[in-house]
Amino acid sequence: MADDGFFGEEVAATYDAATSGMHDQSVIDTVVDVLAGLAGDGRTLEFGVGTGRIALPLARRGVEVHGIDLSNAMVSRLRDKPGGAAIDVTIGDFADVRVPGQFSLTYLVFNTINNLTTQDAQLACFVNAAAHLEPGGSFVIEVGVPALRLLPPGQRAVPFDVGEKFWAYDLYDCATQSMSSNYVDDDDGSAVLRSIPFRYVWPAELDLMARIAGMTLVDRWQDWDGTPFTHESTRHVSVWRKSA
Repeated sequence: MADDGFFGEEVAATYDAATSGMHDQSVIDTVVDVLAGLAGDGRTLEFGVGTGRIALPLARRGVEVHGIDLSNAMVSRLRDKPGGAAIDVTIGDFADVRVPGQFSLTYLVFNTINNLTTQDAQLACFVNAAAHLEPGGSFVIEVGVPALRLLPPGQRAVPFDVGEKFWAYDLYDCATQSMSSNYVDDDDGSAVLRSIPFRYVWPAELDLMARIAGMTLVDRWQDWDGTPFTHESTRHVSVWRKSA
């Protein structure tokens, strides 16, 4: 692993071309609508700002956006985009890096909380988010629900993207709550494997982390459009509020 973590230049160069749907304009617009509403007239801080998929359109709404990210390669892509130079970004680990001032909103999107691969680091992230928030401010996380129900007996792998020359699957370890996303590409007949480690986390576990950090759950949806979260939901958007 390089200084940029698992999101070095090779990943950054193709990140905005991802086919997961997260770059669809309608998806981005819905996310930004929710975040702008929660931010109000205050400042926002994105943990894992990356290439600016959310930060840039949020800033175009007139919201003051700051970011934290470990990867210089990802942030360089942000800087190259229109308006990217105006986003104040601190390079470092969002579990503990501090940014001056207070914010009305801190947020993590698209499974970024799982990039912290220990429970201690994930809890530290909640504490750090709360430390940045003004009283009554909100912390938002978007993350998948662990796909353990999809595991056949005795199996650990769940495919999530399959093409003619590429395969992608998650590998789970239920004993440690560790997982990895694995990408296999066919390079002229040779298989090239890239693997990124994560730690999956349950909604109730996140709620406990929030309580320890002085925040309370106020909303949980299946998606950014407000669809109710249910037993069948495969992901959730959760909003916690810092005590006033």
